[in-house]
Amino acid sequence: MPKLKTRKSISQRFRLTRTGKILRRATGQDHNRMKMTGKQKRQKRSWVTLSVPETKKMRKLMTK
Repeated sequence: MPKLKTRKSISQRFRLTRTGKILRRATGQDHNRMKMTGKQKRQKRSWVTLSVPETKKMRKLMTK
């Protein structure tokens, strides 16, 4: 049986925690940041956990 290859684009965009959760970057960081308050900008710097259905999809893609 051949080795399973990782999809590099997905491995660069998502992080896997030790407990098995998948993290993604917060949305809305590319442009129009002048309108945001400082609190909103700080909160968007953090990583966000994926929902359960999205996590299942990403797990399949990570192992292919």
